[in-house]
Amino acid sequence: MGKSKYGKEFQKKPTGSSKQGGSPIKGGKIKASHILVDKMSKAQELYEDILAGDKLEDLARKFSTCPSKKRGGSLGAFSKNDMVSEFWDACRNLKIGGISKPVKTKYGYHIIKRTG
Repeated sequence: MGKSKYGKEFQKKPTGSSKQGGSPIKGGKIKASHILVDKMSKAQELYEDILAGDKLEDLARKFSTCPSKKRGGSLGAFSKNDMVSEFWDACRNLKIGGISKPVKTKYGYHIIKRTG
């Protein structure tokens, strides 16, 4: 066969493709953690705290309004149909370990960390 794990087409996509440099999606699922807050200003503040070295998991336990806060914001593995499109798109465009800028959905403002 001679194809890599992801196939020749995947490796030949230009940098400016719709994937935008996100890590490959294995088995149609992504793993991520997040912080959910009601206001953009709070999301931006938390994003800046993460850039300054604070851990998303610690901030999620303290500030997130999502029940996942008990797990440090961990959502585990999920597929495209499990999430609203804005959230899924932000996740798939992140590399593993990457942190998103605040993402607005109908639930509020998320800061997302892709974990798998």
